[in-house]
Amino acid sequence: MTPSEVVAFAKEKEVKIVDFKFTDLPGMWHHFSIPATELEEDLFEDGVGFDGSSIRGFQAINESDMLVFPDPDTALVDPVCKIPTLSLICNIKDPVTLESYSRDVRHIAQKAEAYLISTGIADTSYWGPEAEFFVFNDIRYGQNQHSGFYSVDSVEGSWNTGTDEGPNLGYKPRYKEGYFPVPPSDTLQDIRSEMILKMIDCGIDVELHHHEVGTGGQGEIDVRFDTMTRMGDKMALYKYIIKNTARAHNMTATFMPKPLFEDNGSGMHTHQSLWKDGQNIFYDSQGYAGLSETALYYAGGLLKHLPSLCAIIAPTTNSYKRLVPGYEAPVNLAYSQRNRSACIRIPVYSRSERGKRLELRTPDPSCNAYLAFSAMLMAGLDGIRNQIHPGEPLDKDLYDLEPEELAEIESTPGSLAEALDALEDDHDYLLEGDVITQDVIDTWIEYKRENEVDAVNLRPHPHEFHLYYDI
Repeated sequence: MTPSEVVAFAKEKEVKIVDFKFTDLPGMWHHFSIPATELEEDLFEDGVGFDGSSIRGFQAINESDMLVFPDPDTALVDPVCKIPTLSLICNIKDPVTLESYSRDVRHIAQKAEAYLISTGIADTSYWGPEAEFFVFNDIRYGQNQHSGFYSVDSVEGSWNTGTDEGPNLGYKPRYKEGYFPVPPSDTLQDIRSEMILKMIDCGIDVELHHHEVGTGGQGEIDVRFDTMTRMGDKMALYKYIIKNTARAHNMTATFMPKPLFEDNGSGMHTHQSLWKDGQNIFYDSQGYAGLSETALYYAGGLLKHLPSLCAIIAPTTNSYKRLVPGYEAPVNLAYSQRNRSACIRIPVYSRSERGKRLELRTPDPSCNAYLAFSAMLMAGLDGIRNQIHPGEPLDKDLYDLEPEELAEIESTPGSLAEALDALEDDHDYLLEGDVITQDVIDTWIEYKRENEVDAVNLRPHPHEFHLYYDI
């Protein structure tokens, strides 16, 4: 749409409120609203001011004034608000220089797409994330100087088979047995269907939805691939719809990677491919699993930089409760066709050029999609530029290797602290083309260390009392 078309669209839909949305550095959506009577075409050129010092990872208080510039192509009627509301996703600029803000993650994705074109390697990248999530009936948590706890609950939870629910009707998926059960075991079928219908109304192409492996309400909704910035926009809207649809049913949705002990966590397996002049340059019918040499080099770049990438694509302390050797998440730096125990899987459902892609299985949905996609692209392009070959594929169950063989395979970091150290040591590939600036990397590392790593490390863990209280 053009700005004038957005104004006309707002009048046609009789919207009363206009909502401006943007993403902070860690990846949360923020918004503010104006009356629809204030919506004018000039607003798209002049921007709207906000306080950047109140947003995580943004400005200091002495330079707090910032501007949002709505993208008219993102205009839609908000799928959540009861009052008719026009939703616009925004970019951020400095009000003095009018330059794009280096910490605006949407702008980073746009720079990554421009950089890809500048390399001549390809002109388009496609992204297909498979984000998993839990829908719970109750969540309680708290921490102070002398106590700390959390408690999640779900009517589906296997732990509730003995609960007096007046009456308890059973049909609760067993631990690690929640994959694809029909109702009544899958109590969330209609809620997920409601979620995907809202997504479709908002222009998100949905391929399927289903119950996931975990007990207690784990689900997955898969969306059709799209270009990088567009998919970043769609993932923000995706989370917004899932969370608010759950809340409308007096339930709560979370994208925490590991909210349950001893059951599957939530990943965000990310399918990716590069195209040039309408051709998939990852495709070679004669190559391993139908992959071209270019695709193998791209995989080599991902694997080489995966330890540092983890600080961005698995960016929480909770992420490393999921990325644990011997459990469901792939931690071994290897690639393989069909093999879900490798960090990089090459799907072989289809032999067509259109379907050929790589699937990086390490990311989780706590990541900032704009930033994560940009970082993965930069790692892959580094592999292509420097012809980093990933070695031989490992077409075997990597969870069942002999210790001697397993010792020869590198693995992902064991904690967020280790991943941040790796990012500090290995980030030159992200700086290429000024896509992710040194300022962004430094701010990211500082924010994560101070606000997450140190914050968790300083607090006693409930299980430590079980281990050590009687020492």
